[in-house]
Amino acid sequence: MRGGSGGLRVRLNGEEIEVERGSTIGQLLDRVVSDRSRVAVERNREIVPRATYDTTPVAAGDAIEVVSLVGGG
Repeated sequence: MRGGSGGLRVRLNGEEIEVERGSTIGQLLDRVVSDRSRVAVERNREIVPRATYDTTPVAAGDAIEVVSLVGGG
């Protein structure tokens, strides 16, 4: 991820990373997964509704967990 003064630090699945200021959950997902429809996102221990990924901002210090959904029987 890009460094510099324009970024902010967050934890993604337990790893500290830097993202650009003004980033949304959707923009973060676009960088780390190939299919958004197969993941669930939790930000600071609260589920982020899929419909709000592109409007939910990422803030400094956020703890974000991205979990892949697996089907089966």
